[in-house]
Amino acid sequence: MTERFIYDVPVRWSDMDAYGHVNNARFLTLYEEARVAMFFVGAKAHGLGSFEEGIVIARHEIDYVRPIDFGDPVRIEMWVSELRAAAFTVSYELFDDGVLASRAKSVCVPYNLVKGHPRRLSDAEREFLAPYVDAEDRS
Repeated sequence: MTERFIYDVPVRWSDMDAYGHVNNARFLTLYEEARVAMFFVGAKAHGLGSFEEGIVIARHEIDYVRPIDFGDPVRIEMWVSELRAAAFTVSYELFDDGVLASRAKSVCVPYNLVKGHPRRLSDAEREFLAPYVDAEDRS
């Protein structure tokens, strides 16, 4: 079974819309906080700091299953649904009080910020991502 990186993200009052739910655009912020934790905190704990040198997002895709209200942190579970030489796709599921509220995907591209161009994943980065890769992703 594929490992999932799990991260709890607090819902802030500023995430709310006029209807008292988390604004649909703020879902991207919640996903971003979890993704940053995976590639900065999780990777660093694994002894890998190269993701901090640059990753850009080529695409986001979100499915909204149910609204989220202000309250306890939401749990975001992440895994890698596609791994290529110079890009990978992070898939997410967001749970509010244990109930699925959203699914999403982000296509991530390793990027050399100094030189201003995409780069290939290193062997160490591929090794870090390997436990999270789900070759049969159905999300």
